[in-house]
Amino acid sequence: MARHSSSPSIASPPPESQFRCGFVALVGRPNVGKSTLLNALVGSKLAIVSPKPQTTRTRLLGIKTLPQAQLIFVDTPGIHTHAGPLLNRRMVEVALSALAETDITVLVIDAIRGIMPEDQEIARRLSNSQQPVIIALNKIDRVTKAKLLPVLEQLATLLPEREIVPVSALTEENLPELMLLIIGSLPVSPALYPDDELTDQSERVLAQEMIREQVFLQTQQEIPYATAVLVEEFIEKPEKHVLFIRALITVERSSQRAIIIGERGARLKQIGQAARMQLEAFFGTKVFLELFVKVSKGWTNSAGHLKELGL
Repeated sequence: MARHSSSPSIASPPPESQFRCGFVALVGRPNVGKSTLLNALVGSKLAIVSPKPQTTRTRLLGIKTLPQAQLIFVDTPGIHTHAGPLLNRRMVEVALSALAETDITVLVIDAIRGIMPEDQEIARRLSNSQQPVIIALNKIDRVTKAKLLPVLEQLATLLPEREIVPVSALTEENLPELMLLIIGSLPVSPALYPDDELTDQSERVLAQEMIREQVFLQTQQEIPYATAVLVEEFIEKPEKHVLFIRALITVERSSQRAIIIGERGARLKQIGQAARMQLEAFFGTKVFLELFVKVSKGWTNSAGHLKELGL
């Protein structure tokens, strides 16, 4: 899927250099900023972002093509160790499988919270990895340098001889340095995607993710993350310069449905308006959006429902 992008500028390679291309897994525990980092590196908002843990559910490719390299970033769900429904277990499986299927791993650490037990477990998994591992210490814009030093020392002990780059995905601080390190570790290879391609996701999937993001943002702390969105109709009408989207929001309980709909449908209207504005900005056309809310008890433990969502 081709869309305009802008991201940290990287110098052009010397004429004799060889083109590099490979897959780069962004991994870490929930809420460390992997999706924000993906969007910043690619230069386009592909992954949805919210303050809620486990916002990212499936593997998402973000593609950045430069004169000297093509970087294929793989955003993954947060890796956690606590038990939960089948949805949780499937998300962790998606994240762990990315470690075996990519050329480079970027371990993203939250500088604000420091090294947590889940970070230590992921580092343990990566310590014997034969592929390059780079550590991105994220959110440095919100931490003093004095507080960063102990975290950097811990990381050097956890993963010795691995490059550590303090970054801010939000302000893009040190992202060019991170990008150059990644490029240097990529295998020599021709590009695998057209140079104007930004993701492997279909427009339908991107649309349902944008709607799900607004469900999260508009309901704030009232609704659990166990909310699914499925686009049932995605009809382009170029002659009328309009895109028709019909989407179903699924929750587990009637009380959750009432929260999403709101008094006299006010909350659902807010979700729809915010999602429509984002969809129109992304697709560059007028969008007619219809939203419906359905209760499906136990969907987070339903293999069939998770399959529909790509899990």
